[in-house]
Amino acid sequence: MRRQRESASWREAPHRLPPSRLVSTILFDLWADVWRRRVAKGDVIIVRYADDLVMGFQQRADAVRFLEEFKERLAKFGLELHPDKTRLIEFGRYAARDRKQHGKGKPETFTFLGFTHYCGQRHKNETFTVWRITAKQRMVAKLKAIKAELQRRKHDRTSQVGVWLRKVVTGYYQYHAVPGNLNQLRTFRHRVNRLWRNVLVRRSQTARKKWEKLTPVLERWIPPPRVLHPYPDARFYATHPS
Repeated sequence: MRRQRESASWREAPHRLPPSRLVSTILFDLWADVWRRRVAKGDVIIVRYADDLVMGFQQRADAVRFLEEFKERLAKFGLELHPDKTRLIEFGRYAARDRKQHGKGKPETFTFLGFTHYCGQRHKNETFTVWRITAKQRMVAKLKAIKAELQRRKHDRTSQVGVWLRKVVTGYYQYHAVPGNLNQLRTFRHRVNRLWRNVLVRRSQTARKKWEKLTPVLERWIPPPRVLHPYPDARFYATHPS
């Protein structure tokens, strides 16, 4: 058994007690696990990262009951759920079928950890899957930050800007390059190319450079996206081919 690494926040606490946020999340995990085993009638899935949480319920009645009891528990400590970030939606393998039977539209989506999640089908066998694409707000915020930095670096050498931009784009891919998100990443790359091209054109004292003349520069420094986090079965096959 590998020992868990001691967190920096735990080490820095002089009284050897974890900070309040860590305590609250640990207490939630314990309470939610007990609720799942003793109260829930169907299966319950809990995915939490820090104070961001997504839960899946097999039975709608369980979801409604948990939400009410969770609100009551938070109220005891003077806390409440964010009204704009807390929703109860139909989602999953049978969501599209059930909503169609009741004359409703497509299943709703939700955003979690920078990705918008939605119900879909795999292209090869049309089996159900959960697709993830980069959340619009996150992409817009990243592009704005890149635009501002490009303006600041507009008089630097092209090679220097290219090295920096490659690191930024590669780092963006490292997090967002999941199956089903390549179109979003291609859009991101295209917009980064346009931002850099605009800077290169405006700093020129002569005629405006055409896009075609700048393409080799863009191709050299801004790599195309590819899936970096394949499904578990693909990762297993790559490690243990048949």
